[in-house]
Amino acid sequence: MIYTKTGDAGTTSLVGGTRVAKCDIRVEAYGTVDELNAHIALLAEMIRHDDAVEYAHLKEAQQHLFTIQTLLATECAVEFDLPQLPAEAVTALEGYIDNLQAQLPALHSFVLPGGTLAAAQGHVARTVCRRAERQMVELGTEAAVEPQLLAYVNRLSDYLFVLSRHIVLLQGGKEDLVTLG
Repeated sequence: MIYTKTGDAGTTSLVGGTRVAKCDIRVEAYGTVDELNAHIALLAEMIRHDDAVEYAHLKEAQQHLFTIQTLLATECAVEFDLPQLPAEAVTALEGYIDNLQAQLPALHSFVLPGGTLAAAQGHVARTVCRRAERQMVELGTEAAVEPQLLAYVNRLSDYLFVLSRHIVLLQGGKEDLVTLG
């Protein structure tokens, strides 16, 4: 059954059973990672037929984000055999970033989100990723958050930025640069 009615009063259970308010920073953090995962799913489907390599990288990121959600939803004192973020996850993202960046023109200005529909969605995912990172940092003021999780989410936002630029070129769009002054 999909509905349990246990959350009708505004609380939810963490992994381990403790009930907390649905506005608890831990719930906000893993909920935003869940939102990010959905935005990345949309982006992945938008580029599925244009770039199989980056599609696969986005699907990998979704798996990692689900792991991060699970870890954020788990009470520190609870001992479970939970999946962990692979040790090489951050360096893998760095490799993806470096590979894409080598194919892009140098950037000497800020980029306005857009260029193509998929690139705009990449920027939406990037901004949600940054919010997830901020919420994870805030959670870290109250509970332990593994540094590797923060590093991964930070690097993922960088990847989403570079990927959005790549998508503009791949799909024949045009980057709009910010003109100041």
